[in-house]
Amino acid sequence: MSDGTFRNRDYAQQLKIFKGLCFGKIAPTDIDAFLDFNNEVFIFIETKHGTSKLPFGQKLALERLCNACNDAGKRSFVLVAHHDSDGDIDVAGIPVTEYYYRGQWLKPKEPKNVRQAIEILKCK
Repeated sequence: MSDGTFRNRDYAQQLKIFKGLCFGKIAPTDIDAFLDFNNEVFIFIETKHGTSKLPFGQKLALERLCNACNDAGKRSFVLVAHHDSDGDIDVAGIPVTEYYYRGQWLKPKEPKNVRQAIEILKCK
């Protein structure tokens, strides 16, 4: 996947079953994408369909992960982007609807897609 595409579409479409990995109210969550820019800037990306919101547990996990990275001296961000596609999703082109940085959830001041947001954040 070094060029951003999947080598094996069939494997990418397999559903992962986490039923045996629940511990009380604690259950696994996923992260749709992660980028590491020279061990200095970390960007976590979560995509949602339509008007879906981050579930509480996933939001908390992403916040804690981002905070831990920031505490370790890495500039870290969580980008949440929404799409309406029922097919393949070109993540670079979908709009960022909110982002997390230094303990705060913020809305973009002006519309940016995922690629545009990353271009700005990786350089600051």
